[in-house]
Amino acid sequence: MPRLLGVDIPNNKRVEYSLRYIYGIGPARATEIVAALGIDPALRAQDLTEEQLNKIVGYIVERGYRCEGDLRREISQNLKRFQAIKCYRGLRHFRGLPVRGQRTRTNARTRKGARKTIGAVKKAS
Repeated sequence: MPRLLGVDIPNNKRVEYSLRYIYGIGPARATEIVAALGIDPALRAQDLTEEQLNKIVGYIVERGYRCEGDLRREISQNLKRFQAIKCYRGLRHFRGLPVRGQRTRTNARTRKGARKTIGAVKKAS
């Protein structure tokens, strides 16, 4: 199983699809990398040579693409910064509510989690 930037990419998939397993590389960037380096798109990841793997890593580093740990760290620092300055987006992230203006009266279950039923409490007499 080839290893790029600390990530094991799947053996039996085509190169442009295997590259997408690296956090920060999506479909467009994976296709760009394969085209720029002249790697056959039909080639499977297991058939890549060490030289080709090094070329891919070199291309990603040379272009300054942020991937994996660097990108994850940058995103988490941005969220922490929003929460520290107590801006609207930071508060929404902190409370676990939708951040980008979606309605919350209904349909926010992905962000809010499972429903919590609040029952009526009888008065002790």
